[in-house]
Amino acid sequence: MQRRTALKTLTGTALTLPTLTHSLAQPMTASEQAPTVLKGNINHAVCKWCYGKIPLEDFCKAAKEMGIKGIDLLDPDQWAVAKKYGLTCSMPQGAGKGITQGFNDPKLHDELVASYEAIFPKLKEAGLDKVICFSGNRRGMSDAEGMENCAVGLKRLMPSAQKYGVTMIMELLNSKVDHKDYMCDHSAWGVELCKKVGSENFKLLYDIYHMQIMEGDIIRTIRNNHQYFGHYHTGGNPGRNEIDQTQELYYPAIMKAIVDTGYKGFVAQEFIPKRDPLTSLKEAVILCDV
Repeated sequence: MQRRTALKTLTGTALTLPTLTHSLAQPMTASEQAPTVLKGNINHAVCKWCYGKIPLEDFCKAAKEMGIKGIDLLDPDQWAVAKKYGLTCSMPQGAGKGITQGFNDPKLHDELVASYEAIFPKLKEAGLDKVICFSGNRRGMSDAEGMENCAVGLKRLMPSAQKYGVTMIMELLNSKVDHKDYMCDHSAWGVELCKKVGSENFKLLYDIYHMQIMEGDIIRTIRNNHQYFGHYHTGGNPGRNEIDQTQELYYPAIMKAIVDTGYKGFVAQEFIPKRDPLTSLKEAVILCDV
């Protein structure tokens, strides 16, 4: 039976079902859908870099309509754009020397400390309370030595971070696929570093995609170590694409585990869409809204 014939058989006329006809023919784009009403248990955010072709102002407007509250990884000159649309920069950047050169290198400590001390007052002035940081690559260094070096450098910044009410967030990244040789590549290493630093102003960015690649056991890790996690990122594995039925992680269960810990921070979508980007983003937000 032809699709149009079937609709006429069910309703008497296909014209009375425009929404169903549209959905059967092709999915609606995010701009065609009604504003999203969310449950409020997850503070949704998104990483702008995954949507590079969309101008920031257009992206902020679309994100706001989806119920998203924050945009991750914006530079200081972009923070005000997010605020203009009623959003916050949920994970600011703008200090440090990038992913490969971080706190595991003592030769960089003076420069890194100066860089972060310069951004702390800017964050406070903008009403922001987090900033991203990185361990750096191993370059032949043992994990034990790198951890000790990171702790020494980060401890220098904790009094200033506390003064300005800022939490430094070190990202857990995979060194198997995307960030070869990166040191902070296992949650156990990052948790031990948190214990060495010994401050509530230093926590980890638990990136679910990256840690699925390195170690798996996502929900147990969240339950056992959530007090050390100050931010979360998503992503479909394999491929770092949509977090749908094409990949191996079941995000509703992961989000429920996060909510059950009492976490009140942000969960940011960080996947590279293969389909219409805003439609994929909205679907991901709805999927994670437990």
